[in-house]
Amino acid sequence: MPSKQFAYKDMSLGNRTAWPDMALFGLYEISKILCAPMETVTLIKRVISVLESFIDLDHAIIAFFDEDQEAEILVGAKSDQQGAKIYFDSIPEQIVGQIVTGKMPVIIRDISKDPYFSNSRSHIWHINQKSCVIGVPILDRDKVSGILLIDRPTPRNEREALAPDRDARLLSMVAALLGQTARLHQMIRREHEFLLRQSSHTAPRQAEDMPHPRIIGDSPIIRSILEKINLIAKNNVTVLLRGESGTGKELFAQAIHQASPRKELPFIKLNCAALPESVLESELFGHEKGAFTGAAQMRKGRFELADGGTLFLDEIGEISPNFQAKLLRVLQEGEFERVGGTKTLKVNVRVIAATNVNLEEAVSRGNFRADLYYRLSVIPIFLPPLREHPSDIPLLAKEFLRHFNLENKTHLTIDQNALDVLSHCYFPGNIRELENCIRRTATLARNTEITAEDFTCYNDNCLSSIFWHREEEKTPHVCKNHGSEGEISECPSAQHCQAASNAESDKTDLAFPKEKMTQSEFRSQKEQLIDAMEQAGWVQAKAARILGMTPRQIGYALRKNGISIKKF
Repeated sequence: MPSKQFAYKDMSLGNRTAWPDMALFGLYEISKILCAPMETVTLIKRVISVLESFIDLDHAIIAFFDEDQEAEILVGAKSDQQGAKIYFDSIPEQIVGQIVTGKMPVIIRDISKDPYFSNSRSHIWHINQKSCVIGVPILDRDKVSGILLIDRPTPRNEREALAPDRDARLLSMVAALLGQTARLHQMIRREHEFLLRQSSHTAPRQAEDMPHPRIIGDSPIIRSILEKINLIAKNNVTVLLRGESGTGKELFAQAIHQASPRKELPFIKLNCAALPESVLESELFGHEKGAFTGAAQMRKGRFELADGGTLFLDEIGEISPNFQAKLLRVLQEGEFERVGGTKTLKVNVRVIAATNVNLEEAVSRGNFRADLYYRLSVIPIFLPPLREHPSDIPLLAKEFLRHFNLENKTHLTIDQNALDVLSHCYFPGNIRELENCIRRTATLARNTEITAEDFTCYNDNCLSSIFWHREEEKTPHVCKNHGSEGEISECPSAQHCQAASNAESDKTDLAFPKEKMTQSEFRSQKEQLIDAMEQAGWVQAKAARILGMTPRQIGYALRKNGISIKKF
């Protein structure tokens, strides 16, 4: 403790200037302690130590109660835990009860004249017959969460007569600070316990038995891709990740890197579509000092930074033909020169590229070099859109909600009906759109549990329905032939792809399943649709489940039969 504190202890209580200064200084020292990050018991001990330095006390104890009003934390001034408990138990129950029920300070100026203390069987109070006891409540809002109690010498003369009252006022202020701090510690403890519970029982199953816990998915397609990643990660071959935007290409690239012998070395990434060709060359290969205006010093490129590790080139299908030739040389020889330099540098880098462009079509049009295509596509991996593995949607939704809760300190959950609604959605934006949907819905949720009514599609305001048919036109002509292991292979013939696309379109554009028609031949399609929509409250996802259709099919059927959606 600072030496200044002990100087205050010797000041006369009769001095009107000394007492306010002493009290203010004591509160200042205690507030500094309460703001420090430390364990609760240690914090309380230091507070008592400060009180001893400027209040003339013999003993002091601070007790915090649990929900049953039993002493949960006991800290004494001159004793260990056992001694603190003995001292607290010696306090007459009537005195503790008076402090708790009255929520006001209690001052007993002379315990020898108080019936509760004089009848006490504890030797503590028989030894300290010339004592004054002051007890104040520690409040948490309007509830007593503990007490602060001291015993000090009984005032010896009129000059000291006001000392207990002044001590009680000061102790009440200290108790108020303690109450706020205890409440804060309790909130932090509850939050910590909640996070531990979340991490222990909400983690998806694949996080335990899969080597890539960040990839959420338990469907056969995802498991097949992860098995393939484990096989190819050990070998130094170029990988080309194919798939629509939002399918998690960067995440799978990181998974390949983490499963490879290079996992302790850098993983460097670059979005090729985000930079013009001149800047892209400098970013990948680096530049020498003075190579161009603004090149004030030599700068290493991404290839040098990734030496020994992995370089992830996203949107590789967007680079220009001129830059394709430069990139091809690096992939073939592992050599390059910095922009403005003449020294040939050699690196050992594993390249993982990704694109959502139909590279076969770009090669046939002459927009993409065939030799670069074959160099990149040594091991192609096709990442399926979310609509091809809808069984993973509940897992992903729960994981996104868990992240939302952690970020925003909320405790939202999602019920099964809401998960069913999500599982029937089309999600043209794939996983990225699903995450956006969860975050938007969680932000606007009216209760702590997200239900089906919380989603925008409940009111027919979902943007996915607008994109359904547009996505069909933009989907690359890639045959999705699912083999026995769930792999997706590419068909080299554009005609075959077009035929498969048309067949799939014909299949999904069916206005009604045949089994429904045979069961209700006496009623028209329009009547069935209207009845189902009425039962579902004009929510398309619910009506689709009633009729055994997909949301996409019922949307087509409603438009085909000229049925307008009612809005409430």
